[in-house]
Amino acid sequence: MLVVGGGPAGADLACGLARAGVSVALVERLQRPEQAAFSSAALPLQALQQFGLPAQVVASRWNGWQLIGPDGQRRQWQQPAVLGAVLDFAALRRWQLQQAAGWGAQVQLGCTALGCQAVDGAMVTTVRQADGRCTGITSSWVVDATGQARTLLGEPDPRAHPLVAGVGLEWLLAVDQPLWEPWSGRLSFMLGSQWVRQGYGWIFPMQPGQLKVGVCRLIDPQQPQPALGRSLETLLARCDLGSATVLDRHGGAIRSTVSRHEPHSRGRLIGLGDAVSTANLLGGEGIRHALASSRTLLPLLLDAIGRQQQGRDEGEQLRALVPYRRLLQKQLGWRWPLSGRLACRTWLGLASNRADRRLERLLRGLEGVRADQLSALLFDYRFERYGWRALPYLLGLR
Repeated sequence: MLVVGGGPAGADLACGLARAGVSVALVERLQRPEQAAFSSAALPLQALQQFGLPAQVVASRWNGWQLIGPDGQRRQWQQPAVLGAVLDFAALRRWQLQQAAGWGAQVQLGCTALGCQAVDGAMVTTVRQADGRCTGITSSWVVDATGQARTLLGEPDPRAHPLVAGVGLEWLLAVDQPLWEPWSGRLSFMLGSQWVRQGYGWIFPMQPGQLKVGVCRLIDPQQPQPALGRSLETLLARCDLGSATVLDRHGGAIRSTVSRHEPHSRGRLIGLGDAVSTANLLGGEGIRHALASSRTLLPLLLDAIGRQQQGRDEGEQLRALVPYRRLLQKQLGWRWPLSGRLACRTWLGLASNRADRRLERLLRGLEGVRADQLSALLFDYRFERYGWRALPYLLGLR
């Protein structure tokens, strides 16, 4: 078994396979877990428990929200109990890779997959090693966990399954305690075209003295695309963080379909995580959903491997994977496509004063909810809880 991509989904699946006694190799193009550690990495508390994430990957815990609207007004929601955590994404990567290797997976860093093909009933994957040599890895199955790049699985048909794309930029800052304190214990988002055109900004607390600050936008080829770096610098200046020390700069892309109906496999090649659109477009959130895809695929893949070991024909082996897309769709829930449509409506349309005024009305409508209810809205997409406050916005009537 070969897993290509050592992100949250790929590393989790490799670990699960190794624990089940499967011989598995995991190849990852990055040479160190700390490289390109781009992820806002905010999770609700139950996700830590659901996926068994240890305290060592948690940078901070939060119990509130702060939404800063187009007019600069700060709205805050707070409660005594912890609502979630912000992960140290590099620490998460490191821990996952250590777990996979500890259970017997062969982990190869600095190894880039270039392509794969079926040869005599097996899969041959061409990889470029860290020293530049190209070699072939033969395996019975290949999992493409290369994220939005979809290096092996390839692009879905753009006519049937159009991809919505976004880009993000994030800096890790070192700040004095007085500058860190106002952002601690809460997730802060900057919303409105004066902050980020067709997107939003955020400030998340890491360990004391560090902040994660970022901006992202959905891409609309019909609209001008101002440089994200300029938007980030403006955000820092408006939040009195312009003099902070920058410890790290990284960026990334998100590309997902709204419906998630694209093919999830091609023969013995199977997509995982962002390669099958598990990054949510509304909040740019990927870790939880990537892990969910791993936990959904694992028992199906073990079943397929078991059928292979029993000598069943290839068609019988592949039938074990047929439920994958449906089960993952069920896991993500019926609200998923609604959140995707809302993302397109909200972010792509956030390019005018009129859109800013509509967003302000939505923020005012949320002022009466509790912090945990806001978490349910933003993490679980429970739009129906807000009745007439949110429904006109969702339907485009305001």
